[in-house]
Amino acid sequence: MKTVLVTGSNGLLGQKLTDIYATKQDVKLIATGRGENRHPLKSGYTYEVMDITNRDQVFEVIGKHKPDCIIHGAAMTNVDACELDSEACQLQNVTATQNLVDAIADINCHFVFVSTDFIFDGTSGPYKEDDEPNPVSIYGQSKLDGERYVQSNCKRWAIARTVLVYGLVADMSRSNVVLWARESLANKKAINVVDDQFRSPTLAEDLAAGCLLIENQEAEGIFNISGKDQMSIYELVQRVANYFGLSIDTVSKIDSVSLNQPAKRPPITGFDLSKSNAELGYNPHSFDEGIRIIYEQYTNAKS
Repeated sequence: MKTVLVTGSNGLLGQKLTDIYATKQDVKLIATGRGENRHPLKSGYTYEVMDITNRDQVFEVIGKHKPDCIIHGAAMTNVDACELDSEACQLQNVTATQNLVDAIADINCHFVFVSTDFIFDGTSGPYKEDDEPNPVSIYGQSKLDGERYVQSNCKRWAIARTVLVYGLVADMSRSNVVLWARESLANKKAINVVDDQFRSPTLAEDLAAGCLLIENQEAEGIFNISGKDQMSIYELVQRVANYFGLSIDTVSKIDSVSLNQPAKRPPITGFDLSKSNAELGYNPHSFDEGIRIIYEQYTNAKS
């Protein structure tokens, strides 16, 4: 039986991976997180408390379970928070990754590192896997540094780059763009939305499925794992409004400069999915399908 260890299992991606692996008879899942297990399902897998910034704890847990594969999804992903606290960002996104990689030095372990479109400067998106990175934020640089450490120090590695992940789980530690848009529109809250940043938003189930494909095939190299539709953030909010029949009268269209955020954002990202489609069989949902899936989950949770 194959042992798969997931970091950040309390997060959005981590809970979706737990949903998948807890039902697989041929995989032993070790779900890990910093605090107590927040997934409502408590059976079918083992949960370990593991603070990835604590090197001794990382070595202890990995030494105990000796995983065949690690899917490293834990990260500090709040871009502005990373910009305002570069030390915390470095610790959680770079040092923690180094801890995990170093802990498997003597284990034949396939390491899957979840990365981001923010390693690019956004001047020539959508991007292919071999395009040259040039991050414009501390967050983007930290994820690129993590990528490079993985590439230089892992025997068997894969990098799954993704974009603007959205989705719904039972215990949300933080919101995401689709849920924020729906709630703001439903409450008729005045919001400012940029129309000069373009992304290919990724349903959390699709990112989890992409990670599963990489793990199952023991694929190596860099893979783009994102949504298939590219759009501006303003169009994203419009499409959420249209789906739920909500007014956008309270939405103000602005440019990125007007927001005056601490961290600079790449203007145009999104990914070319040709490689992941051909080599992995990765085929994500459309954005409209993703909204429908979230709506059905939300409705079922309320009933």
